[in-house]
Amino acid sequence: MSTIKVSKVEPVTSGGDCIVKATNIVGNKNLMINGAMQVAQRGTSSTSSGIRTLDRFSFNYGGHDESPTQAQHALTSSDTGPWEKGFRYSYHITNGNQTGGAATSDHCFFGYYIEAQDLANSGWDYTDPSSYITLSYWVKTSIAGTYYGYIETLDGTSQLFSLSTGALSANTWTKVINKIPGNANITIDNNNGPGFHMPFLWPYNGTQRTDSGHTLGAWAAYSGTSRTPDYAASTWWTTNDSTMEITGVQLEVGDIATGFENRTYADELRRSQRYYYKWVAGVSGYKFAARYNATGSGQDIPGMYWFPTTMRANPTGAFVGTWAQSNCSGISISGTSTDGCYIRAETSGSGSTTYYPDGASNGFTMTAELS
Repeated sequence: MSTIKVSKVEPVTSGGDCIVKATNIVGNKNLMINGAMQVAQRGTSSTSSGIRTLDRFSFNYGGHDESPTQAQHALTSSDTGPWEKGFRYSYHITNGNQTGGAATSDHCFFGYYIEAQDLANSGWDYTDPSSYITLSYWVKTSIAGTYYGYIETLDGTSQLFSLSTGALSANTWTKVINKIPGNANITIDNNNGPGFHMPFLWPYNGTQRTDSGHTLGAWAAYSGTSRTPDYAASTWWTTNDSTMEITGVQLEVGDIATGFENRTYADELRRSQRYYYKWVAGVSGYKFAARYNATGSGQDIPGMYWFPTTMRANPTGAFVGTWAQSNCSGISISGTSTDGCYIRAETSGSGSTTYYPDGASNGFTMTAELS
């Protein structure tokens, strides 16, 4: 007996026929945020490792001679495949010049963390090997080959499931689909901590972390020296200015990769701000706090700021750029909660006191990332 899985059954009565029409109408099916690479609060290009450009996604590397460049990249109609599906941006990596060659510890990967409670409440029966989640994404690389990655559970005893792109052709967009079954050894807590660490695609991984005897596509206890099979060659890593880019990243419950859940920019921004929020003045000379007439030094002048969405945890705050200060002994961010913070100033004497971002691009950031 065959089973047909649909998201909607729609009867059509004209002509006496009944047509079953499957459409992707289910909202909130994608467990990952910003998979279409629309939101880049931190900036659009960086040569630093970590979450530096696209929100929620990171590019990490080590053992390099020259840092790779990560960027939000605008797609065009020549990007056959993603373009037709409505994708207008990718997460684009340009390799540095690794003149020293490929050492055993050299590596680089696209990464992502998922909140444990989002997995626990997703409907995936993660301890049942007959229950699946499916990871899908579009990828293009300048160097043909097979690339690997993995997902790792972080609660209980860490478990690892390795992934493969299959053989990729050079300079051609390919949709990769990985079906991931449940396993009795998996533990996922119902909290706001990290549930999955997902270094799901490695352009290169040295033999310090790989194993020629590694079993691909099977759950096993996490081993730092056996994360994926060995790479057949280090061509991507040792080729100057080699590139790799991804878009349309989706993790969903079930054993079928359905159409991507296209969300608005506003929706993706709001979801991203749970983990990172950046406020900037927007105009030069903007007064964040009202003028205060101090009667002496040591007086505390707080300005309350409410975040646009509740953050995952109490965030860490930092000022961006220069803040002008008049009659202040210093300013600070304090009293942070998941909903807001205080921007405080302490007076240095009597008289008029002000403090404000001294420039349109100055302000502050709040970070509550999972990593």
